Amino acid sequence: MLHYFLFNKPFQVLTQFSPQDEKKTLADFLSFLPKDVYPVGRLDYDSEGLLLLTNDKRLTHQLLEPRYKHQRNYWVQVEGDISEEAMQQLETGVVISVQGIKHRTAPAVVKKFSTAPVLFERNPPVRFRKTVPDCWITITMTEGKNRQVRKMTAAVGYPTLRLVRYSIGALTLEGLAPGACRALTAEEASRALQRAPH
Repeated sequence: MLHYFLFNKPFQVLTQFSPQDEKKTLADFLSFLPKDVYPVGRLDYDSEGLLLLTNDKRLTHQLLEPRYKHQRNYWVQVEGDISEEAMQQLETGVVISVQGIKHRTAPAVVKKFSTAPVLFERNPPVRFRKTVPDCWITITMTEGKNRQVRKMTAAVGYPTLRLVRYSIGALTLEGLAPGACRALTAEEASRALQRAPH
């Protein structure tokens, strides 16, 4: 039987079920899932947000195969008040290092929030510094190299402070608290392959 689940991964949780160095893992939240269900792709230990878990190998292949170019949307708090020029660089592509090899990122859609988005609190919170401004941007992209968003914002001079994956295709975090999980139908899960409305 095929199973599909959406999970909102909290900060400082490893995207794996096996234990490692006393760190929290998916097993701390999702021990009730069928044993053959695994996350599609990863989110870094210090990133938060949407994970899709399934035992549907066909859907997993479609989501991980680069040529399908499925969309992922990230809400990113960066240090500094990002410039139009830096956002344009992120949109057209920047050079980052992937396993020691230079890689030019694929085009992305980058927008700046006029006010900080309403999000769940992070525990522990991002350290607030009066003297250093910050702002929030949204990045929609179709590739997912290791720590790519963080490397991209650092490359244009605006380090990432907080990173939340808000959506995978047309599936979003809406109504899903950190650490919460909900089952999806196959039809709902297929929305991961659909473009989200902007």
